[in-house]
Amino acid sequence: MGYTYKDAGVDVEAGYRAVSLMKKHAESTFNAHVLQGLGSFGGMYDNGNGQVLVAGTDGVGTKLKAAFVMDRHDTVGIDCVAMCVNDVVCHGAKPMFFLDYIATGKLEPEVAADIVKGVAAGCREAGCALIGGETAEMPGFYSEGEYDMAGFCVGGVEREKLINGSRITAGDVLIGLGSSGIHSNGFSLVRKLISMEKKTLNTHIHALGKTMGEELLTPTRIYVKSLLSLAERFDIKGAAHITGGGFIENIPRIFPKGLGADIELGSWDMPPIFELLTDEAKLETKDAYNTFNMGIGMVLAVDPGIADDVLFEARNIGEKSFFIGTVKKGEGIRLCG
Repeated sequence: MGYTYKDAGVDVEAGYRAVSLMKKHAESTFNAHVLQGLGSFGGMYDNGNGQVLVAGTDGVGTKLKAAFVMDRHDTVGIDCVAMCVNDVVCHGAKPMFFLDYIATGKLEPEVAADIVKGVAAGCREAGCALIGGETAEMPGFYSEGEYDMAGFCVGGVEREKLINGSRITAGDVLIGLGSSGIHSNGFSLVRKLISMEKKTLNTHIHALGKTMGEELLTPTRIYVKSLLSLAERFDIKGAAHITGGGFIENIPRIFPKGLGADIELGSWDMPPIFELLTDEAKLETKDAYNTFNMGIGMVLAVDPGIADDVLFEARNIGEKSFFIGTVKKGEGIRLCG
């Protein structure tokens, strides 16, 4: 019996229940401009002039522990941006501006500057402006040398170009865009399996071709420019950002009721870090795909008639891209092969 995410202290069922309990409070604030309730990758607000604003917010999570140990703070800002803008672009929206929030017990100006250096790099990659933020110094609240951070992004898309998954049908093809590694999810389990000590993180791992610390701090891939480019040329029916909950929870978020998918295991190149983690944790296959991105950071749903062209173009613009599955009748994700 191996580790599970719950063993690492993360109870995803409690998370689902929390969202369910929160919904009624959030929905009590909705007006006619709100297009969809909680559960979409971004919050959608029709501003009444033919454009939909799409907003997203997220943090970096316990990946920050690796940054503390390595005393390297210039990459986690990229993660923070990526987690937000990748959600926003799932709906076809171009990120316009970003705000960041950093909280710490004792402000170290050089560390804060390194963090924001990463945020700015992520914003440049996503094509959005970093227009402000907040730095909170909270003595006694955080351990020495530690901090937390979060971000908030707003994007825009013309109403008729909005991607919301509503037109997905059985038979549509799922195309996966490769991840850069673990991204920023599942780190509570990673920390159960890999000691967050400098000696361990500085150890070179032959299978990875780098140190464990370098692998863990590899920034989350930002898919904004690629997805917007593909959406400009092709009818992308739905896009799912593979974050917390992995394949099992995120892909169904874009499907209309009554639809699920068959995922063909082995149909993409999986980064070696996932084999190392799953072997160490002895994770059941379903648990692995319900915790990590397993090498796929974004999934696109398209009509089978254009699937070859979308795959070719995605590769042409620099994305590692694969046919990973098919939309089927019947809800849920089935892992095949």
